[in-house]
Amino acid sequence: MQTALKVKLSAFMFLQYFIWGCWYVSMGTYLANTLKFEGGQIGLAYGAFAIGAMISPFLVGLIADRYFASEKLLAVLGIAGGGLLFVLPNCHDFGSFYPMLILYCALYVPTLALGNSLSLTHLANAKVDFPRVKMLSAVGWIGGLVAVNAVDGAASSVQFYLAGGASILFGLFSLTLPHTPPTKTGADVSLGEILGLDALKLLRKPSFAVFIACMFLICIPLYFYFVNLGQYLTELKWENMLVKTSFAQISDVIFFLLLPFFLKRFGYKKTIFLGISCWVARYFALSGSVGAGEWTVVLIFTAILLHGACYDFLFIAGQLYVDDEAGERTRGAAQGFIAFILWGVGNFVGSFLAGKVQQRYSLETPVDGLSHDWAAIWQWPAWGALGVLLIFLVFFREPKKA
Repeated sequence: MQTALKVKLSAFMFLQYFIWGCWYVSMGTYLANTLKFEGGQIGLAYGAFAIGAMISPFLVGLIADRYFASEKLLAVLGIAGGGLLFVLPNCHDFGSFYPMLILYCALYVPTLALGNSLSLTHLANAKVDFPRVKMLSAVGWIGGLVAVNAVDGAASSVQFYLAGGASILFGLFSLTLPHTPPTKTGADVSLGEILGLDALKLLRKPSFAVFIACMFLICIPLYFYFVNLGQYLTELKWENMLVKTSFAQISDVIFFLLLPFFLKRFGYKKTIFLGISCWVARYFALSGSVGAGEWTVVLIFTAILLHGACYDFLFIAGQLYVDDEAGERTRGAAQGFIAFILWGVGNFVGSFLAGKVQQRYSLETPVDGLSHDWAAIWQWPAWGALGVLLIFLVFFREPKKA
């Protein structure tokens, strides 16, 4: 009976991640090779997304949950964000590019939490249907990568024009989504609820607090992949780099389909544990790929193809866990809170460190065509992720109702 709704939400997810896919992977190449930014500046640029995520809980908890229907706010954010993306190509120095990117991210990141909250509100069987709907986000990401690759835009500002056009379309399409009125209207709303701080009450549950701590800690090594992979493959002179990295989203589609089975069969703890384990394996594969001869391509593709389990068993399972722990009244604030952790503080710290580590291991004289000591760079997130895995294994407890 919800077929039409699922199709519409799937198309929404496709557009939302098409925008992100158009610029997020290739931006590092553009900044390094075209604008000649330093590694630390590139890390800060990726951290702009984190600053947007830090604003997201307040926008979701204060505005969306309190005053405006979600679909209308999504429309405004999409159209306004598209306008800013058209401005970015005219910013050629760090002093102008960085604040403009922060402003754009402040508009885009809230759409992630809003879209999740809207979908979870209207889907009858969220644990089964949400991963299937969310699967189209992987397809959208692939679409963005392929579109940029088709116009040879990895090192060009054209990536931002593509994302901008898609963002305006996304905003208009959002008006077709089911009406989702604010949930916190009425005189009995506390100041904490207005600010979205009621989601913090979930931290009183020991396992939820451990979960949030682990999500923050895993995000630090996690963003080494997004900040550094494009530059690594560029130095290896991979042709059609963006198309090849899109294999990550093909695995994403597969694991989206597998996620409901894993959650039902193994529960949250084992599923999330597997997701973190795949991050550990991914980074050791990348570290081992440096100077590995004929095994280099195999190990890099292994790291790329692990993406589905890395992302879905950690992020999507985590969002469903948060939705289970939060009540209907705090759903929007709770999704905003997890966005604050995943894409906010964790992203900011991880992106900054990833850029600094890349800069630290820059080589004055290239070795085998590489301008960085990539084996050392990839070792940092590998051991960091392993530490988070052990913390999660020891301290997290499976919720009884999962």
